[in-house]
Amino acid sequence: MTSTLIVGAGSAGCVLAARLSADPARSVLVFEAGPAYRTMGQLPTELLDPGHLPVGPDSRVVWRYPGNLVRGKLIGGSGSINGSYFIRPPATDFAVWSAVAGPRWSFESVLPFFCDLEHDLDFGSSPGHGVAGPIPISRTSDCTAFSAEFAERCAAAGFTEIPDLNEPTGPGANHTDGYGPVPLAVSRGHRAGPAFTHLYPAMERPNLTVTGDTMVTRLLLRGTRVIGVEWARGRERGRTYADQTVLCAGAVESAALLIRSGIGPEPLLRSLGVPIVRPAPVGAWCTDHPEIGVEFPDHGPAEPAVPLEYVLEIGDLELRPYTPMFTPGLRRIGVALMHPESTGELTLVSADPAVPAQVDQRYLRGERDRARLRDGVALTADLLGRRIGPIDDAWLYANLGTSQHLSGTCRMGPAHDERAVVDEQGRVHGIEALTVADLSVVPVPLGRGPQATTVMLAAAIADYTGV
Repeated sequence: MTSTLIVGAGSAGCVLAARLSADPARSVLVFEAGPAYRTMGQLPTELLDPGHLPVGPDSRVVWRYPGNLVRGKLIGGSGSINGSYFIRPPATDFAVWSAVAGPRWSFESVLPFFCDLEHDLDFGSSPGHGVAGPIPISRTSDCTAFSAEFAERCAAAGFTEIPDLNEPTGPGANHTDGYGPVPLAVSRGHRAGPAFTHLYPAMERPNLTVTGDTMVTRLLLRGTRVIGVEWARGRERGRTYADQTVLCAGAVESAALLIRSGIGPEPLLRSLGVPIVRPAPVGAWCTDHPEIGVEFPDHGPAEPAVPLEYVLEIGDLELRPYTPMFTPGLRRIGVALMHPESTGELTLVSADPAVPAQVDQRYLRGERDRARLRDGVALTADLLGRRIGPIDDAWLYANLGTSQHLSGTCRMGPAHDERAVVDEQGRVHGIEALTVADLSVVPVPLGRGPQATTVMLAAAIADYTGV
């Protein structure tokens, strides 16, 4: 029997599998729903390019959900298709997180994990950084003309430049208003996601098996103890048993798997005809970053580059000057609200695994959220020297998008917390031998994009619990 079965070889699953299989006495099996290329050499070349975002309608390596929500569906997950943005959340996020979930998630507790994971090529010798970790971190030294102009406009507007947005103290850590180059997980021009930095180097271990194109459809339980999973691989169906099961399928699929297995909101389980194993608020309090795209004409050439080279942070807003032209002839600055008050809900309309989950983001339900985004759009117009408006609610909704940063569908917290699904170690309340270790457990909106948090979270849960 397998010691540890990991569901999902995404960003978290790659880190967890690598760390757990370092113990030769532990057998680790990973099931990935998408393709699991055995070596880096088998990866399609475009997946190595950090400037290429393979999320268009013809992509075969993404999950698609109603509302234009996409997630990576391949070895490495979203870390294999994203823009390589790798910024730590501000220390204040961890103060809120630890107040909800316990001291293991204070900034002081998680900082050593961030340091051990990184090889910062620019600031590695500075306090609170690392030079020996597997993840190479650097900032673009020769940025595009559009990014350079954005930085110049920020400076002219009086904003402070923050050379290191990952600094553990000072403006970068405390989310002080300012602009700076984006820390990137890139190695020699290649996207350095967790598949590259963690799983591929471990792939030849005899105690680690990674199986692709395998959709886990349901957890197998004996009473309230998980003993394995049911899966589908093409027309083949099967069961696999394990001592411990860890869900790393992401904020959508981890939650959906729990619900299909009878762990979720009781009314939803009844409506789906799923036998109730344990009532739990799965999917009930999720968050994401609403984003307004401010576009304007620019007939200059689109230069090949990572999607984001600079960002400007103003309180809980992040302004993102995207280097690609998503619409020919139009530049875009994304205005993202990083700490929204509005929360969403994930539900299933069918217990059939082939029917995608639905996420009602419930964006901009609160007046404060709308007011903050209006402020961000107005500031963007001032930076560009352009007129936009009127920036009323109708305009906001017409230009509203998502940052694709869903989290919190299986929130972390104590057993008495009505919103909590897992404890501070990721263990599902009331269920034995089952852990969740991905963005679904994060109980607070994050002030930066989630990739750095995802790998830290997986490393911390692996070390804290041994699973």
